[in-house]
Amino acid sequence: MTDAPVPGYAAALTELDAILRELEGSDVDVDHLAERVSRASELISLCRGKISNAQIKIEEVTADLDAP
Repeated sequence: MTDAPVPGYAAALTELDAILRELEGSDVDVDHLAERVSRASELISLCRGKISNAQIKIEEVTADLDAP
């Protein structure tokens, strides 16, 4: 089994938005509901990780700016 490439932040948000619209729709496919919720959870974790990494990098850069 080949692992799918990790999407970037914008692509992950786009996919999350599509899943949300799908889940909010009146014709939700119950047979795939757990699969879609699981994928949404993966994407949320991925986005949180990317935000955390960006925050760390920003703090490093601004710390360097504040150095005497």
